[in-house]
Formats: sequence, structure tokens, C-alpha cells
Amino acid sequence: MVVPSTTPAAAALPSPAPPSSHGGGGDGIPTVDMSAPHGRAALSRQVTRACTEHGFFRATNHGVPPGPAARLDAATSAFFALAAHDKQRAGPPSPLGYGCRSIGFNGDAGELEYLLLHASPAAVAHMASSIDTDDPSRFSTVVNEYVATVRQLACEILDLLGEGLELQDPRSFSKLVTDTDSDSLLRINHYPSACTIHKLDHDDQCKLKRIILSLLRANDVNGLQVLLPNGEGKGVWVQVPADPSAFFINVGDLLQALTNGRLISIRHRVIASACKPRLSTIYFAAPPLHTRISAFPETVTAGSPRQYRPFTWAEYKKTMYSLRLSHSRLDLFHVDDNDNNKVGKEEKE
Repeated sequence: MVVPSTTPAAAALPSPAPPSSHGGGGDGIPTVDMSAPHGRAALSRQVTRACTEHGFFRATNHGVPPGPAARLDAATSAFFALAAHDKQRAGPPSPLGYGCRSIGFNGDAGELEYLLLHASPAAVAHMASSIDTDDPSRFSTVVNEYVATVRQLACEILDLLGEGLELQDPRSFSKLVTDTDSDSLLRINHYPSACTIHKLDHDDQCKLKRIILSLLRANDVNGLQVLLPNGEGKGVWVQVPADPSAFFINVGDLLQALTNGRLISIRHRVIASACKPRLSTIYFAAPPLHTRISAFPETVTAGSPRQYRPFTWAEYKKTMYSLRLSHSRLDLFHVDDNDNNKVGKEEKE
């Protein structure tokens, strides 16, 4: 949750020393140049390694034009600048819609406001009338344009992962996102200006990271931190420097389950020393509700038995919304030896 502090932003303690990383700068954040300067095979290996070792990376030269992002930022900033009673027309969240401070249904709260939208054009159009009352189609056009460009980047990353993991069909991941019934979402977070420090944990924290992949883009205000492994079996909180030109890619719980734990879903949080408003936009790539989430055969071996029992996205989503933000969900789907034997027998049949 978000915990306001009376400590001035300037007095914030420095982050711990970052872990070592490949392909990154001095900040310890894995960085991937999506323009593939060394060829596609090398790019696939780099993306796969980042998601295997860190579960997170910064994507640069990603090919997403700046126009759609700038137009979305302008549209959502205009909405968040409205009077409170005008914004409430788009709420309360159910879970879609406008939310302020209250996060989810189980008592979690934070110093932020947000819009949560289903990424399908029909769903966007339905919400647009309560977000942009002057011209709903204007808002729909801006959101749909942004979603289309970011979905393309998400699919490219997922295809690179499929190649890097040597799946029989490298497009297995991206097909879940491009399905017409995809349950993908778009969330825009606005952290108001206030010269105090606010802490918002995501992960066992942010319910929506429980999807396949999330692509985060933010303005030039710092705040995002990730818990990266340090090579000694421990995690270190690392400050992610603001970079409005980059996307920050997070492996989701479903991708961890689909790869039998080879790709890891890590914790992240926002500590917003908000003397300037922070605006972040996250595209959550998700499968259709009926999709059966089960580790791909290529990831299950004698030395690496199945870690999670099969489940549907609808089943996982129901569990997700029934718990507090701090509760781990994927752990509820871990299997023991008896479960492995049962699943193996069922698949042979």
C-alpha cells in the first residue's frame, strides 16, 4: 500500500547497491536494444536471459512511435485534472473504471488515482463516454491507437522469448495476446504532486502483474524500484531511473507458470517523492479467460518437474481478486509429487 511520510523528498535514503547485470548501465537495470544491432538470434538470447535472470528489463529503441504515447498522456492528464466529482463519473472501479486511493476490494489503499480499462475497442468505447464527455470517440481513438502499438511490441518480445526457449511454436505466447477474446488491460496511474514520500508496493502487491507480460512507460519522474536477485540468493531493491523514451518489461505470473519457472516474476514497487506528478501507463498482456495455463512440454524435464498445476486464467483471476495485495497467488498453485504424477498421467491419456 502507499504509506505517506513526513520525510522531505530530498532526504530520501539512497537505494542499496544494485546487483550486477548484463547489457545494462551503471544503474544495474538490464537494458535491451530492441533494434537488434547484433541480429535477431542475439536479441532473442538477450531478452530470454534478462527474463530468466531478472524477470525485468528496460527496452530501448523499441520502435513504438512517440505520437500515440504523447496523445494518451495528454488525454489522461486532462482527465485527472478534472474536479473530483467529474472523475467519479468513471467510477467506482469494478474493477474497471476510475479509482482513487482504494485499490481492489479488500481494504488496500494508496495515494494515487488511476484508470483501469479493458483493452478491447468495444470496452474502451463503453468507458469513454464517462471519461471524455465532450467527445468520447476522441478518447477511444487515442487509447486504441496506443494499445495497438504497444500490443505489437508485447508480441515481438513474447515471440523472441518463444525463440529463446526453443518452443516448438515460438508464437505460442503471443497467440494468447492476439486472440480476439484476450483479456488484456490498460492501466494509467497518476501520483499527485506533494513533496512527501509515498510508497506503493506492487507484486505480491500489484494484482495486475499476475498476467503474461506487462509493459510500463512513465514520465520523467523517478519512483519505480524492482527487487532484483544479487547472485547470493537474496534480492536487492534497485531504483529504476526515469526514462520516458523506454518501456520497462515485467514477466507476469502466468508467464512464469507457462515456462515452469524458467522465467521469473519479480516484485516491484513505487516510492514516489512526488514534488512533481508521476504519470505511468501499463499495458497488461493477458490471455482469454478460458485459457488453460499449463507449463509447455519443452520446459518440463526429469530434472525440472512441473512446478504448477494447470489452471485457467479465469480461475487465477478469481483467486487474485479475493486476496489482499500482499498475498502471493502463484504459490497457491504449486504442485507436490503426487500432483506431478497425476498431471503426467492425465496428459499421457
